[in-house]
Amino acid sequence: MTPDLIYLAWSATLTAVLWIPYIVGRSLAVGIPNADVYRDPTPPEMPAWVKRCDRAHLNAVESLTPFAALVLVANAAGLANETTAFWAMIYFWARVAHAVVYWLGIPFARTGAFAVGLIATLLIFVEVAF
Repeated sequence: MTPDLIYLAWSATLTAVLWIPYIVGRSLAVGIPNADVYRDPTPPEMPAWVKRCDRAHLNAVESLTPFAALVLVANAAGLANETTAFWAMIYFWARVAHAVVYWLGIPFARTGAFAVGLIATLLIFVEVAF
């Protein structure tokens, strides 16, 4: 397996587990959910950090799709190389940083980490397309 596929697997796993802090925070805030909680049209107000955990997960889901598509295209086309592996690694660590700074509520660092991940994705596209 190529290094960029390994980083894709790690990125997918990171995205898959990023919902856990939200669920833990929600359970701490309102207790273990029961059937009535799901029927309530006005959910209880969550602490800010719990909302940030939810948004960090949603953002990871949204950014994983183009990254995954490009890594898979690079591998299917035989274009995976040291450059795509490097940018896949940068994407993964940018997503780790993004989640942490999002949870902590550090706004400019969050934007920076997101931008680094986006740039890494775009540079994989450049490697594939040109």
